[in-house]
This record gives sequence, structure tokens and C-alpha cells, in this order.
Amino acid sequence: MIYADQRWIGEHGIGRFARNVLSGLEYHPVPLTTPPASPLDPLRLAFALSKLTRHDLFFSPGYNSPLFGSARFVITIHDLNHIDRHENSSQLKRLYYASVLKRACHRASVVLTVSEFSRSRIIAWSGVSPEKVFKVSNGVDPGFHPGVIPYQPAFPYILCVGNRKGHKNEVRTVEAFAQSNIDPEIHLLFSGSPTPQLSDSIERNCVRMRVQFAGFVPSEQLPSLYRGARALVFASLYEGFGLPVLEAMACGTPVVTSNTTSLPEVAGDAALLVDPTSVDQLAAAIKRIVDDAPLSQSLREKGLRRAAQFPWSTAATAVQNLLTGLAEEGTGEHLR
Repeated sequence: MIYADQRWIGEHGIGRFARNVLSGLEYHPVPLTTPPASPLDPLRLAFALSKLTRHDLFFSPGYNSPLFGSARFVITIHDLNHIDRHENSSQLKRLYYASVLKRACHRASVVLTVSEFSRSRIIAWSGVSPEKVFKVSNGVDPGFHPGVIPYQPAFPYILCVGNRKGHKNEVRTVEAFAQSNIDPEIHLLFSGSPTPQLSDSIERNCVRMRVQFAGFVPSEQLPSLYRGARALVFASLYEGFGLPVLEAMACGTPVVTSNTTSLPEVAGDAALLVDPTSVDQLAAAIKRIVDDAPLSQSLREKGLRRAAQFPWSTAATAVQNLLTGLAEEGTGEHLR
């Protein structure tokens, strides 16, 4: 019997993965309503699944696992952001990863992840056998396509989708925008709301009248925001996958993104790749993608082809085949 943690389903990155890979899977939901990211969840999960046996299989689309128990399980670690980026870490998070998650990697039947970059990092960090870590990609929801009605404010804009976390590198994005010397009618539009740090950067770079914030954007409105943009600038310092890159491409929007972590793997040759720590490189890329119409059109075409290679059905089928195979075979040795 397959049991799965449906609590991860939501609008965030892990939530979209969970919703799509669980949609066609026959499973029993876990009898919990508490947040799966809670530090106490491994203990709660262990008690909730205490009646499962070695003939059962538990699957988590996120990074939680039962602290003990006899059932086999599969977990998903999308990245090691909380280990690799100090600004997103804390003593409690490092303790959880070292004492709970690393142990779970060794106990799990299989560890899933979403990119070769994350797979390599998980293997190096956890010390598990490479054959145990299995990559499945994320996908693009069908609502992201070039036929959506574009968002049309009173100004043309470059889009930056982020959550104000430090690794999103948004201060450098503002600096590069200010330095890019593009048409002053073009604005920089952020999803979400400003932070004091980002507002300070906007003031220092004298672009207060050209930088706007869209506030909370419901998921159903996000495709229009991408479609209306002259380009997406996604200069993140660290991503386990980088869904905004593919979502923008699927809407026919050219992309500037980073040449680090998983982003070159996801973007392929369909985006302008830059060193995200170089404001000069980022500014030059912004200018190129705005001023060079043939380049912009080429990236639109390449981006549409690239995004089409990542349907959610591919990820869902891979996960479902893996889980049903493990459930039927009992040990999962056929995967190795």
C-alpha cells in the first residue's frame, strides 16, 4: 500500500510538484493536518504511520520523513538551500538537516530530487550511494502559454519574480537595471512587496520612479504577468530548479538568468546566462535583451521549444512508475 504526504500540496515550488505528481497516483493520505515543514513533523509522522509494515511504502514530495518505523519510504529533497546559503540557514535548520534529514537519506529506499545539480549536492552532502538518488524534473503548468492575455500597465516592463530572500539577488538586479542604460520608459516590475533593503537600493540607484511592485500575484494571474514583460530577469544565486525560467519561456518571454547552480541546466541555450555576482554582466544582458530585437525573438522561439520539453506529465509518470514499482517489488532493487 502506498501512503503519501498530501500536506505539501500548495502554490509554492514544492507545492506544485506535490500537486502534479500526486494527481494520478493511487495512495492513502497521511492522517495529519499539521505543517509538514515543522521540526516536530518527523516524530508526528512516525506515530501517524506506526501501523505501516515493510509491505507498505510512504512517499513525501518534500523533505520530511518518519523518525522511526518499519515502513519503507521515499523522500524528495529539492535542494540544499538551507545548507548552502547562510542567509537561509539557522542553527535549528542545520541541526535538522544533520540529525534528521541526512539519516533519512540513508534509511530511504530512494531519494528524489529535481535537477542534476541538486542530485550531485545531495550525494556529496549525505554520503549515500549515487544509485540511490533519482532525478525527476519539475514541469510547467499548461496555464503558462503565449496565448494568455498579457498584463498591460501604463508602462513597458522587465519582470523579476522573487520572494525577497537574499539568494534571489534582487539588490544586484536593481543596480544592473539602473546601470543598463535602456529606454527610460521601461520599468522594472517585481512580484510581491518591497523590503527596507530593496527600497534602500532603489533610492541609492535613483530609480524610484521606474521600479514598481505588483504585490501578491495569484497563481492564475502569473502567466499574464510573464506574457506582458519585455523580459524576465532571474539572477538568483542559488536554485534547485528555477521554475520561473521555464514559466516565462512557456509564455514566450525571453529570459536573462544565472550561469550557476541548476539554472544553466534548466535554461539550456534558450536564455542569456550571466554571472549573477557581476552587476556589469547583468546590466549588459538587460540592455542586449531589450535593444537587440532579433536576439529577443530568437530567445522567444528557443524558450517555447525548451519549455515544451518539461510537461508535468513526464515528472508525474516517472514518480508514479517508481513508487508503484517499489510497492510491487518490495525492495526496489530493480532500480539499481
